[in-house]
Amino acid sequence: MPAVFAFADKVIADPQTATFAAFGSIAMLVLVQLTGSPKARFVAYVSLALVGVAFVVLGTLCSRNAWLAAGAMLVVGFVVLYSGVLGGYVAATGTAAILAFVLPATIPAPLSSLPARLEGWGLASGAAICAVMLLWPDRPRSTLRLQAARACAALADVGDSKLAGDRATIEARARAAREAVDGLRRGFLGTPHRPTGPTGPTAALAALVDELDWLQSFLVPAAEGTSLELCRDENAEALATSVVVLRASAATLEGQSERPDLDQLDAAREAVTQALARRILELPRGPDLQSALEPSFRIRVLSYSARQVATYALLATGAETPELEEQGPRVAGPARDALQATEQLAVEHASAQSVWFQNSIRGAVGLAVAVFIAQRTGLQHSFWVVLGTLSVLRSNALATGSSIVSALAGTGAGILVGAALVIAIGTHETVLWAVLPVAVLIAAYAPRAISFAAGQAAFTVVLFVLFNLIQPTGWQVGVVRIEDVAIGFAISLGVGVLFWPRGAASLLRENLSSAYARSADYVVAVTRQLIDGDASSDGAEQASTMAVHQVEDAFRAYLAERSATNMGVENVATLVAGAARLRRAAQSLSALGSMAEGGDGLGACGENLDGEVHALRAWYVTLGESLVHGSPVPPPHVRDVEGRRRLFECVRDAVAGGDDAKRRPALVLLWASQHLDDLWGLEAHLGRHAAEASRRRVGSSRGASTRRPSWTTCLRPGSQRQRARTSCRRRH
Repeated sequence: MPAVFAFADKVIADPQTATFAAFGSIAMLVLVQLTGSPKARFVAYVSLALVGVAFVVLGTLCSRNAWLAAGAMLVVGFVVLYSGVLGGYVAATGTAAILAFVLPATIPAPLSSLPARLEGWGLASGAAICAVMLLWPDRPRSTLRLQAARACAALADVGDSKLAGDRATIEARARAAREAVDGLRRGFLGTPHRPTGPTGPTAALAALVDELDWLQSFLVPAAEGTSLELCRDENAEALATSVVVLRASAATLEGQSERPDLDQLDAAREAVTQALARRILELPRGPDLQSALEPSFRIRVLSYSARQVATYALLATGAETPELEEQGPRVAGPARDALQATEQLAVEHASAQSVWFQNSIRGAVGLAVAVFIAQRTGLQHSFWVVLGTLSVLRSNALATGSSIVSALAGTGAGILVGAALVIAIGTHETVLWAVLPVAVLIAAYAPRAISFAAGQAAFTVVLFVLFNLIQPTGWQVGVVRIEDVAIGFAISLGVGVLFWPRGAASLLRENLSSAYARSADYVVAVTRQLIDGDASSDGAEQASTMAVHQVEDAFRAYLAERSATNMGVENVATLVAGAARLRRAAQSLSALGSMAEGGDGLGACGENLDGEVHALRAWYVTLGESLVHGSPVPPPHVRDVEGRRRLFECVRDAVAGGDDAKRRPALVLLWASQHLDDLWGLEAHLGRHAAEASRRRVGSSRGASTRRPSWTTCLRPGSQRQRARTSCRRRH
């Protein structure tokens, strides 16, 4: 950056070119950090450079009219910020793109200055692209991909132990697998921008997170023996093949050329289905039915999930892939599919319940106000408005989890240090040039190596030095420039409060409630589809997917704004994952429908599932409402034991006549019942985490009696506190 700035300032000798060369370098090299393949990064940087050209032109055209500049900033800010829903690259480059408009819009200039400005931006873009591609060009592979590879390998280890019957290692490997999968989800939810979008590799990587969590729930249940009693040989073969596929998927994610053998996996899974269909009349009656069905049911779901994992792994690495069998997340390939997926992503977040939509509106309004004030305060003040806006944008781009106080405190400290430096150095240009590279190094390095506030301070010092090099005013800068600093800092404070993502806790609760309700509706819809045969669950699937995406994004915003004293993040993460698990169960139920195609329907038998599935839905909806309204977490619902008994008797009677066409539909209904059993077991797990989050929140808020309680403070355990709990809910 100092080299590009020096060339523009000393060789080209044009202040406009020098200004845009300096800020363009900051935008391309400091505000943007991309990982991935060289081709993908090159395309992203070139695209950012071209977008910057358009924004420099637009900003210059609007720069001489405050209202026009503010209106254009409102539109540009919203479009750029909202476009972040399309994927990590778009979100990560949004800050630099906004800077490309903010800078020309806040520095009024005639149209004749446009060539010099474009020259500066082009110089910065060309040098930056060469630097990122040629200077230390190797970038670490996607951290999430490597975490997914480790999770695949850990799950494969568990499968090997089960096949060997080695009880001594099963528990240790199961614990390691849980840690690997939980770490993957934490990494996924902890990323500043959701690593997904309308294109295949990014969407597949996001889908892997849910799929591996789903696979773990069947391979590593909370309590399960290692015996494979029914269809022992077929179950063992399917498990062994799934382990091989998981290891090949891990190798694929690590960049090796190994390819999973999905045909063998499909054959092994089909063998399990045929074997159990032949022996359906051998299933015991009464309470032993579930234990008899359980091993083959888990193997069937596990093998399906292993196939999905392998397909997503191939997609994430850009390899050719077979079709997805189950209704996993939509992964677009051709341009037309990508366009449709882009439209779907944009539509699903066009709601006041979306954190992307809220922050895009907030950010666009804040930036528009900053640009308008900058236009009204003159050239000197405009520089400092840019400084404040840059600091706020940089804070949002890094998304380190620091509070707004830390970010603005760092900016204030940088202003004080920078002002002191400029006053002390005065007109000593050589000293300013010597300070600039050091300040740039610290500004780019400090946020992660030292602290966020240190990075903000160093970044602000960089801007002070740049401005005094572009417009040297000597020692007299002390009084005039400090006045400008005060105005600019006041504006940056206002923009910071407006721009910073806040209030995510309330939005997270609402989105959690919506995600559980919509996913429970999806479960009901696909269950009715299995029973009736002609119903459609497409609308419920789309609503569930949209709600789960929104709650994941709200959780990211919650992490970005929370202070270090907040408690219960792991429990909240479990609740977020629970919504995804509920949706994934509905997708697996939907896939059961293809098994029954061509067979005689057993709708009359399936009606016995109706009571259980609606009781299930009522529990998950009530859980979501308890998160919003602060009511107690419901206990697990009472099972419909009689309906389950009637279902099995009806199925036995239907296949007792030897009609082979009814065997597969019968097996579908029994396995659907098993899915509902698993979701019932999930209720206690989610309820414990909701209660634990409540207790931790209560513990962290003791002593703050004057502060209004959150939803969790009303969930204190103990019957003696019932009166206080009721009063708390009423006040809340």
